[in-house]
Amino acid sequence: MYCKNCGKEIDDRAEVCIYCGCGTRQAQTTKDETNTLAIIGFIFSFLFAVVGLICSILGYRKAAELNGNGKGLAMAGIIISAVWLGIVIIALIAQL
Repeated sequence: MYCKNCGKEIDDRAEVCIYCGCGTRQAQTTKDETNTLAIIGFIFSFLFAVVGLICSILGYRKAAELNGNGKGLAMAGIIISAVWLGIVIIALIAQL
């Protein structure tokens, strides 16, 4: 699982985070929770790169609270958005 306070991965049986000392009983979440920001970020990364990038970054940060749920999808959204933004910037520079 991941610590709700600092976001670092800790043992599933830990009572206290070994990195920040925060109690973990309230920090545990079920794996059934959906990382909506990661999904939205991934979808928008194809349509509106800036919106996709912002939502994907927020979804990546939220994944720490959801035991890593949506982390890969958020990372894919970040990469796709960054590539699209790079292409747009290069195209704008090339037209100058």
